[in-house]
Amino acid sequence: MAGPSALVLFGVTGDLARKKLLPAVYDLANRGLLPPGFGLVGFARRDWAAEHFAELVEDAVKEHARTEFREDVWKQLLEGIRFVPGDLADNEAFERLKATLTDLDESQGTGGNHAFYLSVPPGAFDVAVAQLRRHGLANRPKGSWRRVVIEKPFGHDLASARQLERKLGRAFEPSSIFRIDHYLGKETVQNLLAFRFANTMFEPIWNRTYIDHVQITMAEDIGIEGRAGYYDGIGAARDVIQNHLVQLLALTAMEEPTSFGADNLSAEKRKVLAAARTPSDLDAHTVHGQYGAGWAGGREVPGYLEEQGIPADSRTDTFAAIRVDIDNRRWAGVPFYLRTGKRLPRRVTEVALNLRRAPHLPFNGTDVRSLGSNALVLRIQPDEGITLRFGAKVPATPMELRDVNMDFGYDSSFAESSPEAYERLLLDVLLGSEPLFPQPEEVELSWKLLDPVLERWANLGTAPDHYVSGTWGPQSAADMLARDGFSWRRP
Repeated sequence: MAGPSALVLFGVTGDLARKKLLPAVYDLANRGLLPPGFGLVGFARRDWAAEHFAELVEDAVKEHARTEFREDVWKQLLEGIRFVPGDLADNEAFERLKATLTDLDESQGTGGNHAFYLSVPPGAFDVAVAQLRRHGLANRPKGSWRRVVIEKPFGHDLASARQLERKLGRAFEPSSIFRIDHYLGKETVQNLLAFRFANTMFEPIWNRTYIDHVQITMAEDIGIEGRAGYYDGIGAARDVIQNHLVQLLALTAMEEPTSFGADNLSAEKRKVLAAARTPSDLDAHTVHGQYGAGWAGGREVPGYLEEQGIPADSRTDTFAAIRVDIDNRRWAGVPFYLRTGKRLPRRVTEVALNLRRAPHLPFNGTDVRSLGSNALVLRIQPDEGITLRFGAKVPATPMELRDVNMDFGYDSSFAESSPEAYERLLLDVLLGSEPLFPQPEEVELSWKLLDPVLERWANLGTAPDHYVSGTWGPQSAADMLARDGFSWRRP
């Protein structure tokens, strides 16, 4: 359980707050993980009374919460709900926020422990942090704490990431800065660590001797969904590869940490990211694409350039794929392929380790014509689980082999449903637990990996490769793997 504390949500009227953050706060309260001395403060450019904000929170909870709505839990949570209207540049609004938090400290017993969640566009981080510092809200009274939470992307490139880090550091101590990558809060991502380091049967083959190549995929079946202002100019590589997929790569490829404390876990991730590089021939081993009109979910959808708010000459990538090589003893010669895209056939995130084929197959060629390579697939979402693909004899044949799957699913193995990622991460913020949050060195190393790719794409002077909505990306992505003798999985 978290101790007495107040959570301030900037940008509380946005989709993230309504669909994820506010329901997560309620779910934590419903699970008994928030104390009676808890406050929730909304800050936004709306001229609302506290009662109106409370209604918004209740509606969001009833619509999106994972756990059932209970009147007694809601009444207790309601006692600590407040709203402060104002703009981020409004000094008077921050003075009202300061007074509201002082009132919560006295009436709810929040003890001066305040977490500030910046659910605002990245360009507004500077102003918000500067205001918190200017009005003394970042200052930690003796015996209490102050923390700030920022959402990805952490900068636009390496230089801006470093600049952001310096500005955050002027207001908050390093241990008080929490960079949220919600994928690290998913139970299935954490299970990757348990799977690797708690089971002796897989660790001996988790290396270049047995693994042929690794594919890490995050596919979305939706488009930009009215988020043109955020997405255009950022694109798929910055939005997903730089954070989610690079973090999954690090967890997949790192060595065993001495413990799962923040420092030890981050140290191993930093080692493997420092050894990671993109190939010198970026044109052959990276792809950026942009979706055109097509069909998705049984309906006709427009292309990216026809989406509302998108300039007709936009070169923003909605699909990105890159090859990454890791120069260390465990992974030398094993390519890691990272891909992400919008308007693909289905929503899925997975890590697929494809094993080398057996050096000798004592069968007739026709017996193994349907046999692929063994694969270990960790399904992050939505069908959370693990699949092991291997060859088995087809019944009633002399010796015909075919691929079969051995499957583990969370839903069928555990009675309790997995908490939402934001539940775990918000609780960790209130507890001051850092292992699931990327450290600044990890952010810098991921930008060092991606910056040369983005620079090359920008210098090409051509539009991203076209692909039809509802397909698995541009043909150039398939060609990229074919050059190495592989093909993409179709989840």
